[in-house]
Amino acid sequence: MVTSSPRFWPWVVLLGLVGQVAWAVENMYLNVYVYDTITDSPTVLAALVAASAVAATLATMLAGAASDRRGRRRPFIAGGYILWGLSTAAFGWVGTDTVGALAPAGQAVAVAVVAIIALDCVMSAFGATANDAAFQAWVTDSTTQTNRGRVDGVLMTMPLLAMLIVFGALDPLTRAGEWRTFFLLVGGVTTLVGVVALVGLRESPRPTPSGGYLSSVLHGLRPSTVRESPRLYLTLVAWLVVATSAQVFLPFLIIYVQRFLRIDGYALVLAVVLVGAAVVSVLGGRLLDRVGADRGVLPAAALYVVGLLLMVPARGMAAVMLAGVVAMGGMLLATAALSATVRNLTPTDRAGQVQGLRMIFVVLVPMVLGPFVGAAVIAGADETYVDLGVVRQVPSPWIFLAAAVVVLLVVVPMHLLRRHGSVARPEETQEVHP
Repeated sequence: MVTSSPRFWPWVVLLGLVGQVAWAVENMYLNVYVYDTITDSPTVLAALVAASAVAATLATMLAGAASDRRGRRRPFIAGGYILWGLSTAAFGWVGTDTVGALAPAGQAVAVAVVAIIALDCVMSAFGATANDAAFQAWVTDSTTQTNRGRVDGVLMTMPLLAMLIVFGALDPLTRAGEWRTFFLLVGGVTTLVGVVALVGLRESPRPTPSGGYLSSVLHGLRPSTVRESPRLYLTLVAWLVVATSAQVFLPFLIIYVQRFLRIDGYALVLAVVLVGAAVVSVLGGRLLDRVGADRGVLPAAALYVVGLLLMVPARGMAAVMLAGVVAMGGMLLATAALSATVRNLTPTDRAGQVQGLRMIFVVLVPMVLGPFVGAAVIAGADETYVDLGVVRQVPSPWIFLAAAVVVLLVVVPMHLLRRHGSVARPEETQEVHP
């Protein structure tokens, strides 16, 4: 097991953190970039998120099955990170200013929208290959049921720490309009990490699946596979609910804090929320290993709902910080519990293929449904502000209430999962201490 090696945790942190920095740029700052430089349409922002989710899901399904059959994760991780970084750096060259020189008069915005969505799909495919397919499968290969709560508890903090790094170190560039430099720095670091992984990453020996490549890609979509592994699919449905809830508000969060709450020190607010939620996730991850990951889902989801409800009336910095820590901490802990449970139920020869299923349930469906729910709530509230004489739409606090309503549905799949019994697998009783 790689977890017995002192190199395990450095690779988890390096690949996990840098990957999430790149995803933070795509998931949150790319929306801000489009909002500030191309269009303020919430429908365009939702379409951007949905298109990238489709591309990422397809890439994960194809790359995950390929890495299973090849028996190696490193080429997919390293090559994916290199190309991921290069495509991220290219975002800075797509905008109405550069497109305007090529597009017909009056069509610069439409062409820029199409170009940014296309590039986002390419970048998402590379990122999904590297991080969602190969890296996540490598983590499953390298861990056991005795330590996955801790590992996933740490991994769940990576998106928050990544946002903290981006806000603290790179946000001044976005405020100054230096978007090209912003994307170039993030892309350069991501590419460098891919080169390092190509040289130094080690893998665990594991079995390879039988059958052809296409059979491996489609294996998890067959009704017979669902019937054979009901606990795995019920857990994925529960994760789908939590992830959809998050996508109702996350794509609009920075814009909400900046434009609706009008908090000048929003970077400080987000920093406190991110650090607080990270602490909750790390400490809670250890608890999950003791009580069982599946048993921690509903308590964590309840904490998440409380935080979302607190966000609705929160206005001042202190109130937003408190509500944000509760909401994000609960969301991360619920996600860590679900992720560890999915790993516990993953067949040893199909870790990559299960990542494709995870993308369908956790990325594709949530990122298609969630942002459009949020956009509909924003449009219905019809909150606006005036920017240089132009009336612009702005997210309202009702997106948090909508997210809370969605996450309540997690009770259904978790109840059915409990009826199917424990998720413990008898073959994973050997204790490993990473």
